[in-house]
Amino acid sequence: MVSTTVSPSRRSPRSVAAAAVLAALALAATACGSSDQSAKTGGSGESGTTRVTDATGAKVQVPAAPKRVVALSEMDLDSALALGVKPVGLTAGRGQKGAPAYLADQAEGIPVVGAVTGPDIEKVVQAKPDVILAGQLADQQVLQQLKKIAPTVVTVDGTKSWKKSLALTGTVLGKANEAEKFLSSYDGKVAALKKDLGSEAGAEVSVARYSAKGTAVMQQGVFISDVLKDLGFGRPGIQNEKGEGHSSPISDENLQEIDGDWLFIGTLSSAGPDKGLLDELAGKPAYKELKAVRDHHATVIDGSKWTSLGGAQAAVSVLGDIRKAMVK
Repeated sequence: MVSTTVSPSRRSPRSVAAAAVLAALALAATACGSSDQSAKTGGSGESGTTRVTDATGAKVQVPAAPKRVVALSEMDLDSALALGVKPVGLTAGRGQKGAPAYLADQAEGIPVVGAVTGPDIEKVVQAKPDVILAGQLADQQVLQQLKKIAPTVVTVDGTKSWKKSLALTGTVLGKANEAEKFLSSYDGKVAALKKDLGSEAGAEVSVARYSAKGTAVMQQGVFISDVLKDLGFGRPGIQNEKGEGHSSPISDENLQEIDGDWLFIGTLSSAGPDKGLLDELAGKPAYKELKAVRDHHATVIDGSKWTSLGGAQAAVSVLGDIRKAMVK
């Protein structure tokens, strides 16, 4: 789904409705502007609000304790739920119809208000948020539309660090202490797993995703690579380099790029169009020749968790997957 903003010659009834709602919200904001201004207290912002600096460096005035939160990225949804806040709107995860599979139970009942491609403005309005977590959204036109609905915070910066995003989201939601405790707990789990890995500590670990388009490897600068780096693992081939996009496709002739001491590979959906594709991959001679496959060190994982934007709970769950696969 994309923004409902269109050119005047192509405006649909849906976009007209959205524009009307946004106009009404803008008028309401103007009407109460004087009372909001009178509530300011020094440099800390308005009474009952908190001023935060988002991932772009913008200053945003948000409610001190938001009650209706819309999460416009997988990482935002993960962070909010990790901090004990159930959003009133979410965007579907990469390759998903709703929340990523690993968050499905916690996110049950939350309306979908957009997709990886962007929010549906009308549905965001209908959610009546008092704060919007905008993930890594960079479209300025869409951001301006969102800001007319509720205070909007970009939570993911260029590093795509789930830790930084969680800390910022904790500040926005009035849950800074909870975010700090989560990060401390994660560090403890990492230390324990590194100790328990024994002879596998420092192993070369490969992560790949398979789809109808073929195989893609996860390089540096994405969620899963940060988790593996925390654990001190090495990476094979181009996985040591920063990729241009979220993942880098490789041909069947170059499947050695996904080889390593251990291979974690999955699809975005085991029940959707990717169902059965891993069986197809397993039948390829080049795949059978991989060292990790011959050593029975190839593990099928949930691609919606390992190979997407990720988040706090995804990181902890990945630690559990690695422990199950690699710790004797």
